[in-house]
Amino acid sequence: MTTRNQTKIVAEPGKQELFIIREFEAPRQLVFKAFTDRELLPRWMGPCEMTMKIDVWEPGAGGSWRFIHTDKQGNEYGFHGVCHDETAPERLIRTFEFEGLPESGHVVLETAKFEALPGDRTKVTIQSVFQSVADRDGMVQSGMERGVTDSHESLDRLLEGELQASH
Repeated sequence: MTTRNQTKIVAEPGKQELFIIREFEAPRQLVFKAFTDRELLPRWMGPCEMTMKIDVWEPGAGGSWRFIHTDKQGNEYGFHGVCHDETAPERLIRTFEFEGLPESGHVVLETAKFEALPGDRTKVTIQSVFQSVADRDGMVQSGMERGVTDSHESLDRLLEGELQASH
């Protein structure tokens, strides 16, 4: 499958935020479900050479989450956060923290907005606000773009399969 949609990451110099923007060839309800369903998330999230398991999944305001990505050598990379809002199918607000950093406190506030587009398509815009410009720049330089792009390409395949299964 080739995709006509590309992931766009916008990180303006000197700002503590970045935006991840992507359109999907699927209805908003289904795209939102892929971002919030415990069974679907591990099937698309993360770099393609890693597997993901969900350690904690308590969606909704006041809940928390923890994911573990494992590479082919068995190295594990943990991520966790707190859920602040889940307004289906419009918006998710959560924190995000990579456990592999030498010191804690590198918390990112993420707001994902799901916009219905004509033709049963969806635009997802994720705003990530970092504690500092240095934190934001460190995330960009860490190779996060490849992980996000891999994830979105996997999500394209998953959504295509889910759409075919529903017809």
